[in-house]
Amino acid sequence: MSAAAVEHPCDGKPPTLLDEAERLAERNPGYRVEILGGVITVTPPPDGAHGQSLTDLIFAFASLHGGESKVIQGIGLWLPGGPFDFAVPDLAVVDADFRDHLVQNNCYGPDTFRLVLEVTSSNYNADLKIKVAAYANAKIPVYVIVDRKHDRLHVLHDPLANGYDTHRLYAPGEHATLPDSVGGAVTLDVAAILRAARP
Repeated sequence: MSAAAVEHPCDGKPPTLLDEAERLAERNPGYRVEILGGVITVTPPPDGAHGQSLTDLIFAFASLHGGESKVIQGIGLWLPGGPFDFAVPDLAVVDADFRDHLVQNNCYGPDTFRLVLEVTSSNYNADLKIKVAAYANAKIPVYVIVDRKHDRLHVLHDPLANGYDTHRLYAPGEHATLPDSVGGAVTLDVAAILRAARP
């Protein structure tokens, strides 16, 4: 039987949740480590279809990557839910001055985010439930979920406490026009997005 060494800061204080998340991220390259509702969540590296769908989505959002906004993969989002809560959405549309809104741990304040997007993985319940409340409480205007488990696209907007006032489901064959709050006209071809995302 072996035991892993536990390192504590020199001042004798036990490590914080953020310290533990950073330690997990260092020991698990390629995994996404987040703190949601005070719980550390670790997501395995994405599969090829996940990556392909994100690339296709970047092209769909290309008109928003310019003067007033930027389209960025894997940008840290500091969440108001707890002292160390943060998420790393698959894709985000942020204000062009997002760098002026750095909070800590390479995460930016929620007020600079116009849209977050997740492509579901093996832990799809986090994207479909936990992150809905987290992103709504952070007042993220639009949350899009590419739901590979149920073969549909979710568009949520108008954040409330713990959820969104508007939640529309789109099936293959439909086109999802996003709210103007993202900063421009964006319409997503649901069938094409879901086809690219299938493992």
